[in-house]
Amino acid sequence: MHNTMKHTKRYKASFLHRGKWWIAWTDDVPGALTQGRTLDEARENLKDAIAMMLEPVDLNTLPKPQTTVIHEVIGFEEA
Repeated sequence: MHNTMKHTKRYKASFLHRGKWWIAWTDDVPGALTQGRTLDEARENLKDAIAMMLEPVDLNTLPKPQTTVIHEVIGFEEA
């Protein structure tokens, strides 16, 4: 018989109350940032955001930009 026990991954979450909104993020998963009207909603939205950020993405399936985007590394001398 196979062991199907699931492991729960834990992330440190931060919550900030601003006006009518709770802002939620984790530094453990860059880009995982969301909000909610209540703390519980923000917490659940953050779980969704983390899951989405951890999903693999096939870059070939992303829409192609309609304009030319130039990516480069620039440098400068500090005074």
